Amino acid sequence: MTITELTPDEVLGYCRASLGIGTEPSGLDDILLAGLLRRAAGIHCPCSRSALRAALTESLAYLNPDRGALADQLDNLIEAMIVAGDLLELSDVATDDPEVKGTWVFAAPPSFVVRRTGNIFLTGFAPDQDGFLPEHLARRVIRSHVTQFIAPEPGEDLIEQLIAHGLHQLSEAVWLRSPKAQAPEQLIQRFENQLASQPTCGPVSGLEILDRDTKVTYYRGRWSAPSGQTGTFVARRPQEFGAPLWSFAELVDGTLKRIVDLPPKHYRWRGCDAAWHLQMAIDRSAGQPQQYRRGSTDAGVRFDFFSPLPLWAQRRLMVLGHERPRSSSLFAYEIPVAEAAEEEKNLQESLWLAPTDA
Repeated sequence: MTITELTPDEVLGYCRASLGIGTEPSGLDDILLAGLLRRAAGIHCPCSRSALRAALTESLAYLNPDRGALADQLDNLIEAMIVAGDLLELSDVATDDPEVKGTWVFAAPPSFVVRRTGNIFLTGFAPDQDGFLPEHLARRVIRSHVTQFIAPEPGEDLIEQLIAHGLHQLSEAVWLRSPKAQAPEQLIQRFENQLASQPTCGPVSGLEILDRDTKVTYYRGRWSAPSGQTGTFVARRPQEFGAPLWSFAELVDGTLKRIVDLPPKHYRWRGCDAAWHLQMAIDRSAGQPQQYRRGSTDAGVRFDFFSPLPLWAQRRLMVLGHERPRSSSLFAYEIPVAEAAEEEKNLQESLWLAPTDA
């Protein structure tokens, strides 16, 4: 019996081939990791984000010695897959199991959304399978970061084919649904009213606030422990298991007075979406709106962002365009010229963002 030693690139090449995403070795890029995450999620979900990340980190431990960097990369991809709809958080599903935690993620069923261009945006996956499309359609799938698209051929009824293979069509209007437009002051007042109805409380260990007086183009640098501030702030507080809880807090001279968890009742999006949207309103009301950078490319218009966007806003960019490598920004999308003006208007009117040349 002959034992053949495989190189890491050869192992990753076999992984790419089994997932149907090509065989060219290119390391642990986002497209390969997203495919492996779908495979792992099909086996382990429902589970926590950390459990899903750990399952893949351990599997790839001998193919990537920098486990810390890999874990960060997987965290970012899991978040992107939630935005794309491959994974659903508890607020998106209903379950009678009392053991299911509020921070668990579930595998979304195979579905698709028809883009205005006619291309098909694919989302979800089939548990315990590497793909849910027949081979003649699977090889036409175009991948970018965590997103997957397929373009119809002339005279082809691609929608009928996908439905015949068990995929569920999602309405673009429902898929891209966003909160009702309102003035930033209205949104702030609604959350402040909820906060005012809470009883006073004692200190919370590990509380962090998003400081409104810090630079809006450096998101990570805006987080800090309270240190003498007075007012209301978007906050995060740790919990024993799972990711930190998003909150809205009132401080007096740096001391916590009241706190309310996000999201509020009957809010269809996540706690982080409520928090990020609220912070956008706070920054706009304070006269220092969050910013984006606009630039022209050969294929369209590029938008660079310096702070996270709520799920509904990022999903619009994901469906209409393509994510691009960031450039002195948190993330970036390229949008077709025909869609760019409408999307820029949406950024300014719904999220109160301001353009910058910086």
